[in-house]
Amino acid sequence: MSLSAYLSPPRVTGRTWRVWQRNLDVFARTFRVNFLPPLLEPILYLLSLGYGLGVFVNEINGVPYPEFIAPALLAISIMNAAFFETTYSSYVRMYFQKTFDAIIATPLSIEEVITGEILWGATRSLVNAAIMLPVLVVFRVVDLPSSLLVLPFALLAGLLFASIGMCFTALTPNIETLNLPTFLFITPMFLFSGTFFPLTILPVPLQVFAYAFLPLTHVVLITRMLTLSQVTPLFLLSLGWIVAVAAVTFVLAVNLMKKRLIL
Repeated sequence: MSLSAYLSPPRVTGRTWRVWQRNLDVFARTFRVNFLPPLLEPILYLLSLGYGLGVFVNEINGVPYPEFIAPALLAISIMNAAFFETTYSSYVRMYFQKTFDAIIATPLSIEEVITGEILWGATRSLVNAAIMLPVLVVFRVVDLPSSLLVLPFALLAGLLFASIGMCFTALTPNIETLNLPTFLFITPMFLFSGTFFPLTILPVPLQVFAYAFLPLTHVVLITRMLTLSQVTPLFLLSLGWIVAVAAVTFVLAVNLMKKRLIL
């Protein structure tokens, strides 16, 4: 495939939502299991880091440490939900369960199947954010009503990470190889995207790298601005970065998966 073929917009119709609906139906049957991690995760992190380590850290830039890490926990959950849904879960549906083969045998196209998978990954991010946010409200570490804007933003951020995850799924030869992007891409972002300490304490080259190449950096920045009601002009810059990269990776993901499934 030529470069233009990889960047050509996918042709999809409203039938794409059938794929999304199928995944929703499966999710609904196991909702109790899926409900627990995003519910317990903020509680454990806040108790251990926010109120444990926070005793020694106290404040960062005038913000109490529990309030500093709370939006980062939301951003991390948004990232993990979408990324792992379109890597491990999509890979299982593609090869082990043969779900893709069954759907493609219907009038739906490959582009519609992959688009539906990506949209479902973004939805998982929204679900996780919707479960976690009330917990953070109970702990009084986020501001209302501005924090409610995290929910629609979770869909956009989820679309970004779902598209990135699908790109990795299209390129990895087997499910074990998916461990590589997890440890070489997701783990560094978890640590060096302004999550548990401000990026300003890092050397300038690392700061530039984080803002240029680590998507979680921008998601944490926007989530923190919304939950702390401290929106600055950097909001629009990070939002534009997310929209642009999400658009490019979405098109790439669909075309890469199309090539993989056809071949």
